[in-house]
Amino acid sequence: MFAEYSRSVWSDVVGQERAVEQLTHAAVAPVHAYLFVGPAGCTKDEAARSFAALLLTGSDDAESRDARLILEGEHPDVREVERSGARISADQVADIIRNASLAPIEGTRKVMVLHEFHLLEATGAARLLKTLEEPPASTVFIVLADQVPPELVTIASRCVRIDFATISEAAIQQVLVDEGSTAEAATHAAAAAAGNLTRARVLAADPTLMHRRSLFAAVPSRLDGTGATVVATVQELNATIEAAAAPLEARHAKEVADLDARAAAVGEKGGGRKQLEERHKRELRRHRTDELRSGLGVIAGAYRDAVVQQRATRPDSVAQAVHRIHQTLEALERNPNEVLLLQSLLLDLPSLALLPAPR
Repeated sequence: MFAEYSRSVWSDVVGQERAVEQLTHAAVAPVHAYLFVGPAGCTKDEAARSFAALLLTGSDDAESRDARLILEGEHPDVREVERSGARISADQVADIIRNASLAPIEGTRKVMVLHEFHLLEATGAARLLKTLEEPPASTVFIVLADQVPPELVTIASRCVRIDFATISEAAIQQVLVDEGSTAEAATHAAAAAAGNLTRARVLAADPTLMHRRSLFAAVPSRLDGTGATVVATVQELNATIEAAAAPLEARHAKEVADLDARAAAVGEKGGGRKQLEERHKRELRRHRTDELRSGLGVIAGAYRDAVVQQRATRPDSVAQAVHRIHQTLEALERNPNEVLLLQSLLLDLPSLALLPAPR
């Protein structure tokens, strides 16, 4: 499809053929706003830059000067907005509105990419609505959201919606192998990433992945009904999760070093260092949450396996345990104290070692 170029602007968008086709057609006669909806790590963020490159250059060629700057997040006419706190505040929305009104710096069109807009405060949504409905003729909005919560419904109705699917394990595995991972590491990382390519890349560089999953899988058999065991188990799980952030922290250190080198080369001070550090904090928080979600999924799987393999004769107790785990997964959305949340969960879960075995 893009054979005339050595690299297409869509090269980093994985497993989203339908969305790419929709956006390629949309770039011919673009409207004022688009809403990209899909789970974290589905490459909708990469697609936003790809679409911005197509809008500004009119070409699929990723090697042109403008396309390279856009894909690297450094083009002056593509403004990316990321939340600075737990949610996108009214103050940030005011800044978005102000920037949307400014004329493009280099060309005739500018693109505003708004990240994680499912975390937009309701008051901010109301303020942004008019700008999204009637932006300056030179401005195109690309709004990114993991899902569409009630406070985003009105904004969504003003945008052309493009849906992004969860990436298949096979597609993630192939990307990881192409990027240099071994087949075994790619297989394990793809299985643990739950369709999130960003997370899969971190996991593929993590030699402790299988140990961590085995640790979570052993929890149901390790429980003995005592609080002491629960506290010790949670401490061990927590320490393992903290250690799992090492590959991500190494990548962050490289990004900071690269940013400092580019800033020094052009004589800048700061050079976006604060924004990068804020993003790194968010990524570490999300990585921890993803680790917990993945680990809880492994625990739930251990209970299901016990029933399938007839290692327990109390399927009602196992069903209650799985339901309790799902409640904990939902509670993670509210940013609780994770240690207390895990301790409360494990105190409620039955021990597979104590459940009666089949006769």
